[in-house]
Amino acid sequence: MPLARRFFALAAVSTFFACCSAHAAIPVYGFMVKHTYPHDPQAFTQGLFFKDGYLFESTGLNGKSWLRKVELNTGKVLQQKDLPKDIFGEGATLVGDEIVSLTWTARYGFVFDAKTFTLKRKFSYDSEGWGLASDAQSVYMSDGSPTIHILDPKTLKEQRRIQVTADGKPVAELNELEMVEGELFANVWGTDVIARIDPASGKVVGWINLAGLLPLEKRGTTSPDAVLNGIAYDAKTKRLFVTGKLWPKMFEIELVQLQNR
Repeated sequence: MPLARRFFALAAVSTFFACCSAHAAIPVYGFMVKHTYPHDPQAFTQGLFFKDGYLFESTGLNGKSWLRKVELNTGKVLQQKDLPKDIFGEGATLVGDEIVSLTWTARYGFVFDAKTFTLKRKFSYDSEGWGLASDAQSVYMSDGSPTIHILDPKTLKEQRRIQVTADGKPVAELNELEMVEGELFANVWGTDVIARIDPASGKVVGWINLAGLLPLEKRGTTSPDAVLNGIAYDAKTKRLFVTGKLWPKMFEIELVQLQNR
């Protein structure tokens, strides 16, 4: 999200660390960097997923919103679909042989053919669009609130909702999403934090603290929007990738559980 939401992001940071301090029951994870890859510093990353050896990325900003297929090792763009210039793109996920993507405030999304990026249809929803993830049964959609909307993968109609909580308290600013070994990982917008969520109950079962992964002075921009956002998981090789908006690097990381406070 752009600078207009910066105040709320700072509140989210405070909420996270207050939660970790007061509730030692939720495990906290750090990280080890296993590999570093190039990432387009012009990409305002909104959605990220991994398929058949390639990264697929959706971006935001009016006039700079696109869907891309990217070579992991080089960062080379192999395929690109530009969204209309008046559209602010958001998250994307693979559903069968289609790619579903969101828009921020237009209240509709796109369904593309996963191979050709040809637009097949549009679908509507009644909130802002932020992040998307999917598994074999459902599509999960965030809107910046503690609510996760669970959609039917065939019709993309909402089936139910869950409220994300940590020790009973709502967790807002949920942004980019990814399914990882049965858990829903969610970037907490404006922070260096990823929430690990039980998709059945909405309860946070772990926090991932990525502070220091790419310090501010190494992000190559003074934009306050150059924050952590983008999670992709290669289920075949168990590799976890993360990046940020306007970041020049993509990271493969391994999680390390830290001693609770």
